[in-house]
Amino acid sequence: MDRIFAICRAMRWGAGIIAISVGCVDAAIAQEASSAWSLSADYTADVAGVASGGLERGVRYLDNIDVIAEADLDALIGWHGGKAHAALLNNMGGKPNDLAGSIQGINNIEVSQGRFKLYEAWVEQALASGWSLRAGLYDVNSEFYQNDAAGLLISPMFGVGSELAATGVNGPAIFPSTALAARLRVEAGKTYGAFAVVNARAGTIGDENAIDFTGRDGALLIGEAGWTGNGRVAVGAWTYTRTQPTIILPEISQGPGFHASRGVYLIAERLLAGKADAPRQLEGFLRLGLSEGKTTPFRGGWQGGLLLKQPFASRPDSAVSIGAGSGVLSNSYRSANPPELPALGRAETIIEATYTDTLMKGVSLQPDIQYVINPAADRTIRNALVLGLRLTLGWSAH
Repeated sequence: MDRIFAICRAMRWGAGIIAISVGCVDAAIAQEASSAWSLSADYTADVAGVASGGLERGVRYLDNIDVIAEADLDALIGWHGGKAHAALLNNMGGKPNDLAGSIQGINNIEVSQGRFKLYEAWVEQALASGWSLRAGLYDVNSEFYQNDAAGLLISPMFGVGSELAATGVNGPAIFPSTALAARLRVEAGKTYGAFAVVNARAGTIGDENAIDFTGRDGALLIGEAGWTGNGRVAVGAWTYTRTQPTIILPEISQGPGFHASRGVYLIAERLLAGKADAPRQLEGFLRLGLSEGKTTPFRGGWQGGLLLKQPFASRPDSAVSIGAGSGVLSNSYRSANPPELPALGRAETIIEATYTDTLMKGVSLQPDIQYVINPAADRTIRNALVLGLRLTLGWSAH
């Protein structure tokens, strides 16, 4: 009972933060808001726990605050074809994956250390014939290795695939830390292409080491090309300009060697039933990823699922989604397991089902259930049943 009261107090505290922030912002800018500006704030509060299996039964509370501002620089200051974007991020709370023991994670707002930070800050310039250039602090997953049909699912593997998410000096420039980058994109009819050069060391204002301006760790190069006709098909590839430390095997006494870290991925999604912008619109998706498997725990992975929008005609904001995926461990990682421990399995699989609906304007609830099969591919950890509830409060002004 004390734990329940503590969770409720924490949720009220988090909701109070966003209410005060939104109130202050609203009072300050409401009279000046115009088509040149947009401002939004979202508070997400999760209660997630392991009901059976995993490392330990228990419940954790965690939350996330996003404040995003965007500006049309043409309308604002006459900068033709320019726009600007800035985002603030704050995360706090517990770590439900400490209970589940998943190697891929079970919650997409869980962080190792809660911080308030500048998450993104970039400027984009429109160029001729569908080309655009974006530069600044940038989240790679905002445009690469992402698909809308997977967006409702809470497991992190439905964001960037685990084989890419585990790379880099301190992770690639994805949640919760971005990096300086430059992105070039072109759109022509139903096709598009994008390429980005991203600092290999993630870090922004608010992180322990802030923004890295040296570039001494090299860069992540990532490209994606796709077709957006009846659905979407995209292929992507990524590599680092500098080699990464390899996984150390138990029989090797010297320091790690180095190897190029690189990979490819495929995304396919399409409308399976119903009509766009109509009730009971069913979308499906499939994603495949592959890496070299010598510098991270993962050789590759797959994710697939379904998204049913507005399953109830009288509930326009309702949606239900199911998904499943596996992170396939590399031979190097499995071989590096201490010999006195049981051999690791080949993969960890997660199955998820979730539903969301709006209770009133700006307020939504999302119950979620996940089943983690072979957590961390460790045969000594029982399959974990994870139950969660997400509350989202949203506000926007234009």
